[in-house]
Amino acid sequence: MSARWPLFATLLLAAFLTGAAARAEPTYHEKIEIGLNADRITITSGFRGANLTIFGALDGADPQLVREGRYDVIVVLQGPPQALIVRRKARILGMWINVESKSFRNVPASYTEASTRAPQDITSPKTYRELALGPEYVYLEPVIRSDPEQVKEFTQALRTLKRTSDLYRVNPGGVEFLSSTLFRATLPLPPDIPVGTHIARAYLFRGGQFVMQKSAQLEIVKSDFERTVYEEAQDHSFYYGVFCVLLAVGIGWGGRFVFRRD
Repeated sequence: MSARWPLFATLLLAAFLTGAAARAEPTYHEKIEIGLNADRITITSGFRGANLTIFGALDGADPQLVREGRYDVIVVLQGPPQALIVRRKARILGMWINVESKSFRNVPASYTEASTRAPQDITSPKTYRELALGPEYVYLEPVIRSDPEQVKEFTQALRTLKRTSDLYRVNPGGVEFLSSTLFRATLPLPPDIPVGTHIARAYLFRGGQFVMQKSAQLEIVKSDFERTVYEEAQDHSFYYGVFCVLLAVGIGWGGRFVFRRD
């Protein structure tokens, strides 16, 4: 009898820990699916921006929670990663000079967010930070990790630059439920939207708790002529620059010849 007590105590402890883990990590039955109105957008010289519509549906939603409006959705369109350098200028002897810089990699070229409500009304800053969700929390990776305060300062400066350039934007109320389980998000695409693969993500929240996310890809490409010019400028930047200078000189001389007075 006494020999069974250690085994019984072990099983009891295991059952307690399993129950505690289940309470700490609740399981959800809800799922979310999304689709884009276009998975490829071609940019021409006359492109003035566009709207991307994302449709979605909830599966396995609790009818009571639906009636109480306790489901929220945040939709994000994140641009392709890029390397950036943030520089700090200082006025020295009457001139503005670069005195310090910080390099970043894998920076989302653009970031647009839409949500059913204001972000602060959906969940906590801690959750946004854990999910790297939102312009204020998306991860910006420094190439070299130096002084934490310096990294924080340059990171905040980079976020500010992206916002003032209208490349990082937030649209509270940009996601609306069309029915109890169907929703639609409209995300504006700026005229200077970066070329490349963009990732659309939809995040589902239930009563402030994150449930799951779903993603889809959007390709932004240039038309044939614009793409050729763009690729040549990227792959042969020196020769492209020389060509542009010679072209400008040629146009100048040509205009002078055409409009000269005899």
